Amino acid sequence: MDSFSFDSGTLPTSVNISRFQGQSGVDEYHLIVCPTAYGSFDTQLEWVSRAYRQALDSVGLDMQTAVLRRFFCSDLFNQTAALEARPFSNPCHADNPCAVSWAGQPPIPPAKVALWAYHVCDPNRELDKIQEGATLTLNRGDISHHWTTGINCVTGNTSYDQTRGIFKEYDAFLRARGLSLTDNVIRTWLFVQDIDANYQGLVVARREFFAECGLTPDTHFIASSGIEGRHAEFAAKVSMDAYAISGIRLEQIEFLAALDHLSPTHFYGVTFERGTSVAYRDRKHVIISGTASIDHRGNILYPGDVSRQLDRTIENMEALLKQAGAALEDMCVFIVYVRDPSDYAIARQQMRERFGDAPLQVVVAPVCRPGWLIEVEGNAIVASSNPGLPDF
Repeated sequence: MDSFSFDSGTLPTSVNISRFQGQSGVDEYHLIVCPTAYGSFDTQLEWVSRAYRQALDSVGLDMQTAVLRRFFCSDLFNQTAALEARPFSNPCHADNPCAVSWAGQPPIPPAKVALWAYHVCDPNRELDKIQEGATLTLNRGDISHHWTTGINCVTGNTSYDQTRGIFKEYDAFLRARGLSLTDNVIRTWLFVQDIDANYQGLVVARREFFAECGLTPDTHFIASSGIEGRHAEFAAKVSMDAYAISGIRLEQIEFLAALDHLSPTHFYGVTFERGTSVAYRDRKHVIISGTASIDHRGNILYPGDVSRQLDRTIENMEALLKQAGAALEDMCVFIVYVRDPSDYAIARQQMRERFGDAPLQVVVAPVCRPGWLIEVEGNAIVASSNPGLPDF
């Protein structure tokens, strides 16, 4: 994994890029673009757009290679019009088919907006992408990748009702394509408005719905982050992004636990996998769910100390990666969530000291248990040789 920064010249932005170069010739890129000077949201979004395109040019990419763009926004309700006005940030009118996600999660000041972008470059052919409403489908031979963003259900009054509505809608989407939550969904992000008040309703609704679908502690769950975040629809107490794969084989998937470091999630009533790896012919994707400072009994470690909590969080992530045959050096992107905005600086400093130029973004987003001051999620890619498995 190569990680490096890009100099965007006179544009007041920071740009960090990771690149995995596969033996098949298919390369994967993650970019984080973040303003470094004060300005209006519209001005900063223009800076991000220009720096992003310059960075793509510098590594020989174009918009056709885009798969996912997530925008972290400081005041999403008042910033929606500006996002919709630009094709690269509009979920319905992207300048090239791409899954576009908006997360009401304020980035580090002076930024009002930051961008995480994921690109795939196949030198042998253009990407076969289809945009269908809020879902981007990337067809790769016998396998298709489905990225769905912004699912919400505001007809429900409570977080419980809205969560059930979200999963029912997503389940119907899957079934219409011959897919299921059990066999095909690899990753979800659940964004919760006022998480301290609304998370429990989500937990109960998800647990019940998963049980109805056959997802239990005796089978498996789905890698996930359940985190504070606002949707553009003010009435949405919960919203969801999701990633599913059709055509995937059971032997490609491994669920990660690291039980010497972390407890099973159902120990404290929640239902998600700590991490999931997906193997292909020449690589393995390792998805690390939102991870915090927890021990193998489910206890919060180092209450009140964000620095030590971050150290333990990284230790836990390392244990999960090790189970998948990967290491921290294989991480291609980190998203760091802090409860207290005053912890921005220390979180960013520790992450930069540890991971150099790796793409990372720190945002304000309280974690599901108030005692956790910080949470980290991310993705890794590691080279592997699996001749009997499909190409990525």
